[in-house]
Amino acid sequence: MIRVAPKMIPSLEILDAQDTHLGPLVLRRRTIASLDGLEVYEVKLGEEFLMSSLFPEAEKELAYRGLSKLEGDTWDVVVGGLGLGYTAAAVLENQKVESMVVVELFPQVIDWHQQGLVPVGPMLSGDERCRLVRQDFFAAAQNPSIGLDPENPGKQFHAILLDIDHTPSFQLDDENAGFYSFSGLSAVAKQMHCGGVFGLWSDDLPDARFTELLLSVFKTAEAIIVPFYNPILDTESSNTVYLAVKG
Repeated sequence: MIRVAPKMIPSLEILDAQDTHLGPLVLRRRTIASLDGLEVYEVKLGEEFLMSSLFPEAEKELAYRGLSKLEGDTWDVVVGGLGLGYTAAAVLENQKVESMVVVELFPQVIDWHQQGLVPVGPMLSGDERCRLVRQDFFAAAQNPSIGLDPENPGKQFHAILLDIDHTPSFQLDDENAGFYSFSGLSAVAKQMHCGGVFGLWSDDLPDARFTELLLSVFKTAEAIIVPFYNPILDTESSNTVYLAVKG
């Protein structure tokens, strides 16, 4: 009898690595033996972990909770930051979404999805409601005359959902800091319909000062703690989702 050796799955595989102006951008896949060989996708920028497929709950909740506050029959949505695509995929689950523009700074991340290197990539690329746009969200958000959709300058949206920086006070790029101000938030609010929702993911507990800042621009604002199980630490972790509604 000829015995065929089982196929060895590498515990860590680099799927893509590219230099950017903010440091090396890496997409990797690893298997976690302690979790029955679970396959996990991770994105790193320099030494910073940006996203993991191991716990995407809060990224999805950003979409679910943001859209739950909308009225009307059809919605146009912007997602700031593509990453592994969990927020965008959750948006497309809602059939009231007529169009979604995903604004991503790094063309490499868009390539990952179009090439099918990440799990939800084929779904996003195959949905005609979704367009992946390469541009700087923060620059576009603070210039309403140009706007977040380069094909429709000045267009207004029903929801703008942002998942790029770690927190409102901990940015991946210092140049993003100006967005988290009265003027920056006021500029993005001009690109929203009345009753529209601005949502923001944060990898920290709620910041009362940022909630107050949102209230200085929007009609209502709240910070929601999203708990989730972290199997690596075998404990409960949490992120925060900020939601603000334009009056």
